[in-house]
Amino acid sequence: MRRIRAIFLGSALILLLALTAGGVFRNDAKEEPGARIHSSGQQVMIARSMAKVNNVKMGEKIKNQLDTQGEVTLIFHNKKDTSHYYDHEATVDFVKEPSMEEIDEITRDIKGWVIKHLNSIYIFRSTVMETPEMIEYFNQRKNIEYSEPNFILMQNEVNGPNDLLYQEDYQWNLPVIGTEQGWKVTRGTEDIEIAIVDTGIDLDHPDLRNRLVKGYNVINEKAEPDDDNGHGTHVAGIIASETNNNEGVAGMTWFSKIMPIKAMGAKGYGTTFDIAKGIVWAVDHGADVINLSLGNYQPSNVLEEAVRYAFEKDVVMVSAAGNDGSDQPTYPSAYPEVLSVAAVDYKGNRASFSNYGDYIDIAAPGVYIPSTYFNKQYAALSGTSMAAPHVAGLAALIKSANPELKSSQVIKIIKNSAIDLGEQGKDIDFGNGLIDVNSALQEASKERPSVSEQEKSLFNFFR
Repeated sequence: MRRIRAIFLGSALILLLALTAGGVFRNDAKEEPGARIHSSGQQVMIARSMAKVNNVKMGEKIKNQLDTQGEVTLIFHNKKDTSHYYDHEATVDFVKEPSMEEIDEITRDIKGWVIKHLNSIYIFRSTVMETPEMIEYFNQRKNIEYSEPNFILMQNEVNGPNDLLYQEDYQWNLPVIGTEQGWKVTRGTEDIEIAIVDTGIDLDHPDLRNRLVKGYNVINEKAEPDDDNGHGTHVAGIIASETNNNEGVAGMTWFSKIMPIKAMGAKGYGTTFDIAKGIVWAVDHGADVINLSLGNYQPSNVLEEAVRYAFEKDVVMVSAAGNDGSDQPTYPSAYPEVLSVAAVDYKGNRASFSNYGDYIDIAAPGVYIPSTYFNKQYAALSGTSMAAPHVAGLAALIKSANPELKSSQVIKIIKNSAIDLGEQGKDIDFGNGLIDVNSALQEASKERPSVSEQEKSLFNFFR
């Protein structure tokens, strides 16, 4: 631990996030339509449609349409909640099936007609009566079980979250890894905290501010861990953007918390010492999972010691593999205690920029991933930096489903439940395959916590 806290100026290596695992392309990458190049070299897709719609709330939009639509009346239950029904219509249930003569009499009286019916239930429409008047008319007749307005029901729960960019199918990444099915097992818990050692997080972002716990600014201890680059905010949104709030994007976990650790500056890079210090701080302040969307090709003693410290404290660490299309191992990704993540595109191919090699453990979506961005924006970024937080989010969900599991068990479940891609079995492109949220959570819910050899012997003794 003394070595971690010591300043090894000679060995403090710059983590070239902007050129390796920082969610970016190489400098010679072609700029895509609708993209712009960030000052750090990041290729950022900021879809104009996202900017136009990110403040529109899907449910409120439907209500507003109904509120202003002709032939629809509101019922105010309180100042906020309303119901709606169609004017000039009534739903009527007859005690016994009405005769044609009775139907003809009714339609003459109300100067209207039958819209539809099912068995003894009829919906009438009048050209002269409002709905309350129609109900009064029917309640005075014989052979009427009840009459009521023709109410309008809006969807109360959908198959997926109601976040706007999720509803608009921008977030291809979550359905493809079985996230919706996995949410039936767990949507995460507030007890689980994911530290993001990165450029900080936009602390005022509307999709993140309610998900944050106390963080740390390694670079300037007197300042908040606010994001001045955008990368850390994007990573955070993939994991824990506030889900089902009619706004922006959906995160993988609905309830787990984010711990912002700012260890890199505005240009998107930092030193091994600062990264190591951020890891240790996160561990000491209760992080269950640490996301490291950063790296370079040179191993570092100070970084390795911090990684081992986190592993010994039973913290799951996830790191991006790098974005040079190289088989050269990157660090901290290549450390055996860390889950190394490669990126796949929406066709299930290894992304052209994604590093590969024997050290790759797992793969996750990493091409044009929509998420939160600094200055309260949303953007789509590509890179293994975007793939890694999918795995960190899954680790948080597994911990939520079974809090007693050790980090080694969580890692094992993620690997064993993956969807095999490429060559059969583990390979250099995808590792053990594409993460499968549903299968992993199903397995986690059945898995028993590991028992030490000493505990086993004591257990057997008392049997």
